[in-house]
Amino acid sequence: MRTHAITGRLLPLPIDPLLSELAARARASRRLVLSAEPGAGKTTRVPMALLEAGLAGKGEILVSEPRRLAARLVARYVAAERGERVGGRVGYSVRFEDVSGPETRVRYVTEGVLLRRLLSDPELSGVGAVVLDEFHERSLSTDLALALLATLQSTKRPDLCLVVMSATLESGPLARFLSDCPVIESPGRAFPLRIDHLERPDERPLEKQVVSAVRQLLRDEPDGDVLVFLPGAAEIRRAQEALGELGKSQDLLVLPLHGDQSVEEQSRAVEPAGRRKVVLSTNVAETSVTIDGVTGVVDSGLARVARHSPWSGLPRLEIAKVSRASATQRAGRAGRTRPGRVLRLYTRGDFESRPEHDAPEIRRSDLSEALLTLHGAGLPGFDALAWLEPPPAAARLAARKLLSSLGALDGGGISAVGRRMLTFPLHPRLSRVLVEAEDRTVAARGALAAALLSERDIRRASRTAFGRKAALDGARGDSDVIELMDRFDEARDARFDGQALGRMGLDVRSVRAVERARSQLARSAKNRGTEPESLDEEERRVRRALLAGFTDRVARRARPGSAELVLAQGGGAKLSEDSVVHDAQLMIALDVEERAGKGGNVVRLASAVEPDWLLELGADAVSQSDELGWNPESERVERVERLSYGNLVLDESRTRARPSPEASRILAKAALASPRFSLADGGLGTLLRRIELGREQLPEAGFPELGPETAAAALEQACEGLTSFDELGAEPLAKSIARSLSPEQQRLLASELPERVRLAGGRGLEVHYEPGRPPWVESRLQDFFGSAVGPSVCRGRVPLTLHLLAPNQRAVQVTTDLAGFWQRHYPGIRKELMRRYPRHAWPEDGRTAAPPEPKPGRRPVR
Repeated sequence: MRTHAITGRLLPLPIDPLLSELAARARASRRLVLSAEPGAGKTTRVPMALLEAGLAGKGEILVSEPRRLAARLVARYVAAERGERVGGRVGYSVRFEDVSGPETRVRYVTEGVLLRRLLSDPELSGVGAVVLDEFHERSLSTDLALALLATLQSTKRPDLCLVVMSATLESGPLARFLSDCPVIESPGRAFPLRIDHLERPDERPLEKQVVSAVRQLLRDEPDGDVLVFLPGAAEIRRAQEALGELGKSQDLLVLPLHGDQSVEEQSRAVEPAGRRKVVLSTNVAETSVTIDGVTGVVDSGLARVARHSPWSGLPRLEIAKVSRASATQRAGRAGRTRPGRVLRLYTRGDFESRPEHDAPEIRRSDLSEALLTLHGAGLPGFDALAWLEPPPAAARLAARKLLSSLGALDGGGISAVGRRMLTFPLHPRLSRVLVEAEDRTVAARGALAAALLSERDIRRASRTAFGRKAALDGARGDSDVIELMDRFDEARDARFDGQALGRMGLDVRSVRAVERARSQLARSAKNRGTEPESLDEEERRVRRALLAGFTDRVARRARPGSAELVLAQGGGAKLSEDSVVHDAQLMIALDVEERAGKGGNVVRLASAVEPDWLLELGADAVSQSDELGWNPESERVERVERLSYGNLVLDESRTRARPSPEASRILAKAALASPRFSLADGGLGTLLRRIELGREQLPEAGFPELGPETAAAALEQACEGLTSFDELGAEPLAKSIARSLSPEQQRLLASELPERVRLAGGRGLEVHYEPGRPPWVESRLQDFFGSAVGPSVCRGRVPLTLHLLAPNQRAVQVTTDLAGFWQRHYPGIRKELMRRYPRHAWPEDGRTAAPPEPKPGRRPVR
């Protein structure tokens, strides 16, 4: 803020010469877009100018700000600038805090408060004008507010004045959306800036980089305050500690500035001081809040960005690089009153590779809260409004699906439960938890649970330390949330004393933020029945209320005692080793750390669920099935009766299936996929080749055409009336197919396409019938002594291919002409065999020689 604001004197600002024109054009069109650079004075001067020009009538002016800190500080500044107290003519309303009164005419509010005002009073009675400030940040709430206000103004409130103010957004599309309304542009107050980037990335911790940069600015700039942009409160705290020694040596006032501070702490950071200041701020100081006296800026290039978790749907803050537009805004804070200096803790290449603007939140956010707001305002959905940028179709569908699962929508419209959910300023999941807590008469405890889940973790130390401590202390293992509630109760017993909370390992600011949220929610939540009689029953009801908000996040252990979880909606996750939910098989995943790669998602906060609770959710949630299925272990068809919740099996029983057409079909499918019943094994492939050869060589026999499809059909036929492999394997499938032939075909198959043939010496040989090869046999050469010609099949039409083996079982000749072999090849082969195997008899004429006698028990040669 500017130094002279405390004196109550209005100092000239760049926007001042345009205020009369602005009021006149707003009066004429009732719609106006103001494009004003940071520092022009739009946030502090325009609302009062509209009020003084009578554009609010007898009502008030609502000024929407993207952050609570901005709403608080701007309201205090505007009031002080006019020598008034905040809460009088100028006030503010933010989440869980209202500083206003009957005299308030200009009210600075957060976007969420504006939306709730539109919800409770869709016509905005008592409001003459609405100003949407910092529209370039394009939050989802601002986009929704713009759509609602434009619709309201064009229907029931044509008298309502709407002014949209932006610093960096291109004003043309916005003006066209508002029916080509007037656009006024105002310059800011800017002086030359020297911007320095790192030559190469600095790998040191961020707080050490900040100390080096601040030391350099103090050395190069003789006076002026320094503003340091950091991602969040944790980084600010570490930087403040790291700057302690430098602050003492240079007599610096090192002050933090972020949204979790009290109003007094925030005011101290922005108001003039008697010595040089270093203000460590989050991105709240980019816009709306101006700190006079700043001549140096240190920009980490990082911010905590609100993103919704696609896994849980709840908002989550993630550290991300700021856009070039945000970096430019930050740099501009050093050039308000004189030339300034900017040190960016990243390289020029990094800066140039960043996107020009941040993506509008409507493209990347969960839309369930917005959709519920629309239904609460009597609008059937997103299509009922004209949007500056329509929400993505996939996000719309996901929002409707979530609200339906929560019971907030009924038949396409809002349900009674949904209307009750709207009474709480929470994400729909947490609102549903609180509504259920009311119905189960644990409203106060439900309010605490919702506050703990909506705010940051109250534990200052690592989860690991506290998770293991809880385990050692014998935590019951019902719910991580109840464990947090117990720790919060200890903090309340200590009257939230800072030193006591520190000894307990709790973060003071987080605990106090939870208490503010809990207190506000508890005032709105009311029990609707008889209170529980015991602490155990109370905790059971709280866990049941948690389930109501996370019915789609039920998980089950993959195995008893395992940390691996199977999720009702599909996929898996791992339960953190720090969770106190040690034994429960079923649970809900309330907070999940989403990790890429092999590690997978880790459930950090869980709460045990009892199976009966899932049954209470109704037939739509729990499904029953009675079906036949294949059990690969018992190798049989079984009847499976299953009770399921999504992809989770709650209960299952298996019994042997009775014979039926469906059981036969399942058995046949399993048999076709099993090597045990392969069409190439067990004689079936041989039979099919024998029949195929019979069709080719004995057409007069009329053998049927059989192939794999026919064999599969035969297998299916063989499965009729059966339910297991044991039954199916009792008789080879080849025999079943062979019996389907006519008696004459069966006789010919046995005589002319035999499975075995006998040689002259009496040895029987297996005939090999294989696809793509002539039928063949193999045996020792001596076994063919006394045979003038080789065996054949198909009435002698197909000579068998003979594999004539030496004593070492290797073929010395492969032929279909045994007579030719004896005449042309045997004499030469005989000499070699006599040399190599002298103990064997090798007669000169194999055709007439006597074959050797088979040895008892000797297996046929293969």
